[in-house]
Amino acid sequence: MWGIKLHHRAEISLSRQIFLSLKERILTGQMSQGEALPSTRELAKSLGVSRNTVCAAYDTLLTEGFLVSRQGAPTRVAQGLHIEHRQAFRTESLPTQRKKPLVWWDFKTGQPDLSHFPWQLWRQMLRQAAENLPADQLGYSGPKGYEPLCQEIARWLLRSRSMEVKAEDVFITAGATQALHLLTGLLYQEGQAFALESPSHPAIHTMAASKGYPLHWMPVDQQGADIGALTGKAISAVYVTPSHQFPLGGILPADRRAALIRLAVKNNFYIIEDDYDSEFRYSGSPVSPIYSMDCSQVVYVGTFSKTLFPALRLGFAVLPKALQAKWKHARTFTDVQNPILEQAALAEFLHKRKLDKHVRRMRQLYGEKRKLLLRSVKGAFGSSVHPWGDVSGLHLALQFPGREFGEQFVRDSRQAGIKAVPLARYCPSQTNHKDKLLLGYGHLSPGQILEGIKALRQLLEKTGLFSPA
Repeated sequence: MWGIKLHHRAEISLSRQIFLSLKERILTGQMSQGEALPSTRELAKSLGVSRNTVCAAYDTLLTEGFLVSRQGAPTRVAQGLHIEHRQAFRTESLPTQRKKPLVWWDFKTGQPDLSHFPWQLWRQMLRQAAENLPADQLGYSGPKGYEPLCQEIARWLLRSRSMEVKAEDVFITAGATQALHLLTGLLYQEGQAFALESPSHPAIHTMAASKGYPLHWMPVDQQGADIGALTGKAISAVYVTPSHQFPLGGILPADRRAALIRLAVKNNFYIIEDDYDSEFRYSGSPVSPIYSMDCSQVVYVGTFSKTLFPALRLGFAVLPKALQAKWKHARTFTDVQNPILEQAALAEFLHKRKLDKHVRRMRQLYGEKRKLLLRSVKGAFGSSVHPWGDVSGLHLALQFPGREFGEQFVRDSRQAGIKAVPLARYCPSQTNHKDKLLLGYGHLSPGQILEGIKALRQLLEKTGLFSPA
């Protein structure tokens, strides 16, 4: 009856099936407004179900306004419900996409080696957090973050960076990306540009540009950003990666740092210091952050994506007092807070010095991989290729003087099963540094590094981008 077909073994209840079927017929005009429905007894008999099942369906239709009912009169379809269904917008048929070739040698950047992470210990700490967290911590805790974690991060920064930070100034984020997203909104001043390194990571300039904020680019050399490019410019904030410039790898020297601080104080703008992987320095101690020179105009942003694992989505920002109220407001109406279990587990991980131990171990492993990669590059290309950057991080920039790596190289490398990114992609115009490739190595095994560089040389010989002497 009424074209209703019931499926007795379906996941959806029979009453819900009746409701959905009648609703569809009302909206499409198969049942006209004002049309009377059969009695619940009649419809139940015709469908072979109990009257209560039909009553439940009718009640839902009445509640949502699809039917109207008056005592002593039949139940009828409500007025004004017919929706003219138009044919879905059709685009021109696209050519069938070819299946993407497999990538055997993936030199992507910023990827830690997760095979050495102490997963069993981490799971144990997650269980302890679930068992020990008091009930009042499972509600809305606010935008600052789990306070014990803020305290442990302050202690971690003192141990690892010699930074004297108060826990009250530490704010937990969903990774560095969220911190940068919030900061672009908080720090923008009408008509004044965000100053960014060129080349740089696309995250912050994508966020700023998507909001319509003007950008000003600072050229980068082997020592980092050219601070002189800021002279006379109206600036909202300056974004820098001074401890290990991304992607060229230089360290911003003290005189440039001091010049940047003087400009920030004089012109009343903030410096966003992104310290994304300085734990992994393979010669000497970690580089001191700008924050340690003068914290009044610096927002220090850190993340645990490289030291632990990216899916954790935990980072932090150390905020000057003047920004904290605005930050709390913005974060409250963005996503309120981070998941509490991961924060509590990380606080314990830091408290028991497990992160210290893990970083020491990974620093040694990554340092060995870096040496192997450099030896492999020298063996494959000789002295014709020049590595850029300090002895830090999880990637290398390699310069091939006189060569250019463009989109054709990207296509050729993918076909060869290699993922190696031209560094020009990180430049705003993609016209600078065209002779450089970016190779990440942290996640690769020694065998993958050796075979990957061998495959890269074969590709460059084949495409005419390298000729053996």
